[in-house]
Amino acid sequence: MDNSIDKLITYLAKMPGLGKRSATRQALALLQKRDQLLAPLADVMREAYDKVKVCEKCGNFDEISPCHICQNPMRDQQVVCVVKDIADLWAMERMGSFKGTYFILGGLLSASGGTTPESLNIPKLKNRIKEDEIKEIIFALPLTIEGKTTQHYISAELGNMVKCSELAHGVPIGGELEFLDDGTLAEALKSRKEV
Repeated sequence: MDNSIDKLITYLAKMPGLGKRSATRQALALLQKRDQLLAPLADVMREAYDKVKVCEKCGNFDEISPCHICQNPMRDQQVVCVVKDIADLWAMERMGSFKGTYFILGGLLSASGGTTPESLNIPKLKNRIKEDEIKEIIFALPLTIEGKTTQHYISAELGNMVKCSELAHGVPIGGELEFLDDGTLAEALKSRKEV
């Protein structure tokens, strides 16, 4: 059967963390409360599709580009936190301690995953360092082999263009930023070191 219910379940099952059974439960909940949940959700999703943009400077999602973070005059525009993806940027922002700006790499180098330097936003990062006269890059990448490899590669590419530091090792090995508590993130940011 390829009706609208099956399509709804199929698309919900494509969401991270939702399998076929969870997607079926979510579809039932949405359909049972179609006026309270399904119709407003459809409207909000259409609005997000129409309005949300990718920030031209950092890669964050916002309704404006450059985003609110990049445009905020209260932020230190010469300190940039380099993160793997938007989830990591949002984790850093949730902490509320970082007062600089961000740059999203769009992934990590991985030979097994086929992620090469050309598939990351490294040239854009170099341009931003030059154009915005960035003084410090803070690497907030996962403490995995891929994260460390990416950090070393970018540090070597940047050479003496900018001071490079990393989060302190309060972040557990193999830890993903989006799953860490705010206190651990705040302490790691405060205890960063030059690389």
